[in-house]
Amino acid sequence: MQELNFEEIGKNIRDTRIQRHYTQEYIANKIGVNVSHISNIENNRVKVSLTTLVAICNVLDLSVDYILRKEYMAVDAIDQEIMKELSSCSPEQKEKILNIIQILHS
Repeated sequence: MQELNFEEIGKNIRDTRIQRHYTQEYIANKIGVNVSHISNIENNRVKVSLTTLVAICNVLDLSVDYILRKEYMAVDAIDQEIMKELSSCSPEQKEKILNIIQILHS
């Protein structure tokens, strides 16, 4: 079994946090951990636990799938690009995009 790439996971968390204009302190306070723990996760000094990963994703308003997207072997490049672009959309924009996709599938 292949080890998860915790460096990439931490980078995905950091990139999304910065994109959302959140500080490490904000995330830490929201999930009840030390700021140093968030820094250690982002810089691959510790392996993020599933519980902490889910909590971080909830604060960042994104799915665990997005953070782990490069860990899946079967994900198409286009799917990755779509997920990347969706990560920076507001919930309202995501809803509009979903409506467009549903119309295209009709």
